[in-house]
Amino acid sequence: MQRAKASKSSPEQKKLPDKLFYKIGEVSRITKVESYVLRYWETEFPFLRPRKNKSGQRVYVRKDLDLIIRIKELLYDHKYTIEGVRLRLGTEDIKEVKEEKVDAVLSPGSMQYIRNRLREILEQF
Repeated sequence: MQRAKASKSSPEQKKLPDKLFYKIGEVSRITKVESYVLRYWETEFPFLRPRKNKSGQRVYVRKDLDLIIRIKELLYDHKYTIEGVRLRLGTEDIKEVKEEKVDAVLSPGSMQYIRNRLREILEQF
């Protein structure tokens, strides 16, 4: 059975306030997920790690909100288990990283140039 892919702009994502940072209460209100659930999800999903400010409060960015909305959608709408979401989103993260690495790979010729240049610099000292 094939699962339907979620659209990139769900109704929740369209109505997000345009801010740089969100506190956990704001995230809870926007996503309609209780704060204690968000804190629990942080323990279950290694890819959900909001920063903390100097006073120790969680500070979420837009990417975190998108991830929370995706987790909520998979858990509640598609009936995934916690482990299923972890595997699904972990796999998506790996695909993104691989695509980014392909762009960052240097050709063998450029690697050789870098090695030679580093040797020249080291010989000067």
